[in-house]
Amino acid sequence: MSYKILFSNIGYAKGIDGSLGQHLRGLGRHFYNRLPVQKQVLRQLKNLIDAESPDICCFVEIDGGSVHSAYHNQMSSLADETYRFHDIMGKYGEDRWISRAWFHRGKSNGFIAKKELPFERLYFRSGTKRLIYRVMLPGEINLFFAHFSLNWKTRVRQMQEVRDLIRACGGDTVLMADFNIMHGFGELEPLLEDRTLRILNIENTPTFKFHRHRMALDVCLVSETLAATAQLRVIEQNFSDHQALLVEI
Repeated sequence: MSYKILFSNIGYAKGIDGSLGQHLRGLGRHFYNRLPVQKQVLRQLKNLIDAESPDICCFVEIDGGSVHSAYHNQMSSLADETYRFHDIMGKYGEDRWISRAWFHRGKSNGFIAKKELPFERLYFRSGTKRLIYRVMLPGEINLFFAHFSLNWKTRVRQMQEVRDLIRACGGDTVLMADFNIMHGFGELEPLLEDRTLRILNIENTPTFKFHRHRMALDVCLVSETLAATAQLRVIEQNFSDHQALLVEI
């Protein structure tokens, strides 16, 4: 089996690459991001997708249509004839008040895929960002992707929840996320303690930048049975402060 998965934090298509200059010049985009800026970023992302041709693309920090994005649902610029099957949902939980607050409304995770796949939306019990996608891939492989908390104690609880979820589902697993691990891969120990998952990333290969800081925040973990043949690439995204991950299993 050869199956390609793209994971990308697109930063709500603000076009800020992590440099201090762009953060300063683009400060207003955190409150209102003009449609031409979004369209340009989403074209660049679509070019990356077309060049790599993944089977499924998983996104965090994508806007489902809010006052900040001029009510543009960014998924509509990515789903097309090739990637007809798609889903997008607010990351804070469907029934929680915070998902309706003006600053958080529309902030979502989602995916596009070439073929229809069974999936479910699951939710952390801890933290503010709660959405976890579980997508069932061919070969009885569970793909999970999420956006973890900025708070260390909350991240630990979330990792424990995901670990228990993976155990309950059984089978082979791919877990991709913006883990927000500010202090290195040692923070991933709650996911690694039973030695059933392996990290594919190289720790000194950064996936995030802010000014002079470089960190590996976006990480892919896979089951031991997949690790021997799985291949991971970190792909530059000059329209985001995060790089994309492309894993082939």
